[in-house]
Amino acid sequence: MSIELLSTFLADAAPYLHFISFFLLILSGLNFPISEDLVFIISASIAAVYVPERAAVIFAGCFSGALLSDIMVFAAGKYMGPNILKISFFKKFFPEKIVGNIKKHYFDHGNKTLFFGRFIPFGVRNILFFTAGLVSLNFKKFLIVDICALLATSLLWYNLGYAAGGNYEEIIPFLDNFRFTVIASVFTMGAFIIFKRVSSKRVFQKDN
Repeated sequence: MSIELLSTFLADAAPYLHFISFFLLILSGLNFPISEDLVFIISASIAAVYVPERAAVIFAGCFSGALLSDIMVFAAGKYMGPNILKISFFKKFFPEKIVGNIKKHYFDHGNKTLFFGRFIPFGVRNILFFTAGLVSLNFKKFLIVDICALLATSLLWYNLGYAAGGNYEEIIPFLDNFRFTVIASVFTMGAFIIFKRVSSKRVFQKDN
């Protein structure tokens, strides 16, 4: 969904924005082409311009929608994961190689994978939550870590969108830069971990 179409749709639905944003974020969690970050930004912008008295309610709607979609994907991974991965239609949403890599990260780094992984957009979040359920990550731990990570991202984008008001378009380049920085940081961290492990193996082999 384009930024212009999303903005027009949400502006027209301003009085019911908390319900609309909630529903859109559920769809986003189900891999519909709707950006979670943009929904937060544009919802906050519309709240600031049209219904500032309902800003807190709209944020609650956005937050609840994002959190519920995370839980739904986690539950799908936990209770239907192996069967879902056998269906060819879902394989493109949950590539076997990526799921395998995330499984390994969960076993190696646990909750850190979930917390930092939630900052990565482009559908990675859903694979992350699905795999968390697939490896039977403790639900209470999942919920606590996810809420903490979601609070960090949602408060950032909502406050920026609210401060920008009708000029929310100015935030989009910052959003793109933020995404690039997060992805670059993740790859850098991964490369460092791999380098460290390879170096440790070489040292161990020399000692033996």
